[in-house]
Amino acid sequence: QVQLKESGGGLVKAGGSLRLSCVASGQAGSRYNMGWFRQAPGKQREFVAGISWNGANLDYADSVKGRFIISRDEAENTIHMQMNSLNPGDTARYYCQIPCTNSRCLPTYYGPGTLVTVSS
Repeated sequence: QVQLKESGGGLVKAGGSLRLSCVASGQAGSRYNMGWFRQAPGKQREFVAGISWNGANLDYADSVKGRFIISRDEAENTIHMQMNSLNPGDTARYYCQIPCTNSRCLPTYYGPGTLVTVSS
């Protein structure tokens, strides 16, 4: 059983930055493709960014390209997402997930999520 835990959400003004992190725990020795989805009030959950198990492949939603950067720690199933130039449209609950690295994938595991609120 894989468990995911996010951290780093909060309230920020438009133009500001936040850094989200996620730790995955599961089978010892396993490395996972991981990433982020988000869900805004009244909207469907959507892909934000993904990173392969070895960090070689990255993908982003068009809406966050050039503003968000996904990365992972070398030795752990820990990923981060640096979010810059935030705008109110980025307000959502952000969910860490396995194993999607692109928008064409349906996640198998989600964390409980962390709330990001961007004020204008």
